[in-house]
Amino acid sequence: MSLNEAQARALALQALDQLGGPRAVYRSPRHPFSPAGTRTLRIGAYDIRIRYGEISSPAVVELAGYVFEIRDDELILLFAPPQP
Repeated sequence: MSLNEAQARALALQALDQLGGPRAVYRSPRHPFSPAGTRTLRIGAYDIRIRYGEISSPAVVELAGYVFEIRDDELILLFAPPQP
């Protein structure tokens, strides 16, 4: 089953809520190369990978070909899967 951008965004926000919300991920830098720098959650049939922000790299959430940058109060679409 393929997702559209709105569905992917809703799943990403749901996953972020399980980790304390976007601000907890965006404002919580980890040490470089830390094994705790990413988390993978499964919601329904989708694996959602969340990478915490660091000084030189943004916090992002990836799922089903979509990549969103995590900010305090929004998700910014960086990449979408190719359209057939």
